[in-house]
Amino acid sequence: MEKKLAQPEHPPLGAQTREPRHNAQDDPAHEQPNGHAKNDQPFITDVRELRARARASLADGAITPAYKGDVSRAIGILQSVLATEIVCVLRYTMNAVAATGISSESVKKEFDEHAREEQEHMRMVAERINQLGGTPDFNPDGLASRSASQYVQGANLIEMIEENLIAERIACEHYRELVRYFGENDPTTRVMLEGILVNEEEHANDMHDLLVAHEGKPMLPHN
Repeated sequence: MEKKLAQPEHPPLGAQTREPRHNAQDDPAHEQPNGHAKNDQPFITDVRELRARARASLADGAITPAYKGDVSRAIGILQSVLATEIVCVLRYTMNAVAATGISSESVKKEFDEHAREEQEHMRMVAERINQLGGTPDFNPDGLASRSASQYVQGANLIEMIEENLIAERIACEHYRELVRYFGENDPTTRVMLEGILVNEEEHANDMHDLLVAHEGKPMLPHN
């Protein structure tokens, strides 16, 4: 009697074969939607480490290990900026009081407005010095030597406008340099100075327009 050989079993016609399920996340070469291989390394410091750092140096206030600037140098620079703003407040205030002559009332109002805005700058800079752990220097002794701009009264309305324009141009140039200096090492101070710079440029433009109106010709030729 012949024995029948066992035939291999085949799935019925039309039946689908089941492939082993593959989890893409188990593949170390799995790529993210951006086309880069998966990276388990966090892009920011672990939260537990941030908490530990914050508790470690409470005396440093807002200055944390992530601050990359030179605190002492930053405070020294800002003391000079503070002195510059104080001198601007004093000069504009004196001009607003002393200005006389034809059309002086409108110019006095402009001086008053600038004095108020310079006082806001002064307060902002003083607050930042305090945040960095320094003491804002409001001592009048040596104020002129710490300031980038000069205190010049001007003998008449035209000279007052001219001296204010010169002072604003000095401030603009100085603050542009400081914005580049602080860069990403101290973004808070940089952003503050950028805001002040915008206002100082407006002041310079106002003084230029006043000078043109009173002199009858532009003093700053445009290229």
